[in-house]
Amino acid sequence: MKASIYDVAKKSGVSVVTVSRVINNASTVRQSSRDKVMKAIKELNYQPSSAAQSLARGKTNVIGLLIPDLTDPFIMEVVDTVDRELEKRGYFLALSVIGENDDSSVRSNFLFQHDRVDGILILTPIFEEDYVSSLKNKNIPFVIMDNQLFPFTVSSIVVDNFKGGYDVTRHLLELGHLKFGCIGGPEDLLSAEHRVDGFNAALREVGVEALSVKRGDFDITAGYDVTKKWIDEKVLPTAVICGDDHIAFGVIDALRECNLKVPEDVSVVGYDDHPFASKLHPHLTTVKQPAVEIGKHGVEALFNAMNGKEKQHVVVKLPPELIVRHTTSVPQK
Repeated sequence: MKASIYDVAKKSGVSVVTVSRVINNASTVRQSSRDKVMKAIKELNYQPSSAAQSLARGKTNVIGLLIPDLTDPFIMEVVDTVDRELEKRGYFLALSVIGENDDSSVRSNFLFQHDRVDGILILTPIFEEDYVSSLKNKNIPFVIMDNQLFPFTVSSIVVDNFKGGYDVTRHLLELGHLKFGCIGGPEDLLSAEHRVDGFNAALREVGVEALSVKRGDFDITAGYDVTKKWIDEKVLPTAVICGDDHIAFGVIDALRECNLKVPEDVSVVGYDDHPFASKLHPHLTTVKQPAVEIGKHGVEALFNAMNGKEKQHVVVKLPPELIVRHTTSVPQK
């Protein structure tokens, strides 16, 4: 039969309260009593309840992480990093997937409780404002990763998406391209907007105007449909900058269907460095987001907030990395 805390108290000759204090490493217990309790624990092979220990410490040793889905490779790389960083600190990860059709109040009321988590990491643009308001009201430490709220008035780990859009455009300009098309992501996403802003800024610097700037979802269909329309209307650019890699895959698919080659006829650039970007042919020139660094900085900022080391919100802006592969080249004369 499994030993209980009462068995330990009886065997060591002290009160249950004293046993509890020893288990939770309280400094108010005399060394002689501590020795008796530890000896009894060892002899009885007593295993303290982790839930009881957490309750006594006022901590759960659990961190919540909100994400929009389980299919995005970028998100899952951040999740994996967060999980590894928490394990190093003796914490567990509680993952909550928030879909667009979910009830934000139900999900937040379930996870946003002091007796369930010690802190929250947010990696979803869905209901972001609602979550910030709820966490502030409940005084639960939190950090947003890939923040969609601007200006950044809460602790945030963000990517310099403006730089990403700027760098890919400069790369294509240096190759000699002057006829540009851009298929950006949804306008209500700050990250997508900043990528397009970087694209436009790079063109303004050299006095070049884009042939066409379109918006769509981060999916293959968006890239395919826009490219087919450009081809039909005979306004196809020599260089296409895409809001993410899925859009870029759609662009390449439409070009192939019309017997146009990448990059000989059209150069194509994506964003995110999806695992397929380096597997499908031709290998996609793209921008890699620093997923590992996002996860590490997010955990560090959250623990600083939990331990009272951050008196005000902090913002960490991380640079993306341009990865040049085989879908960009000099334009044909």
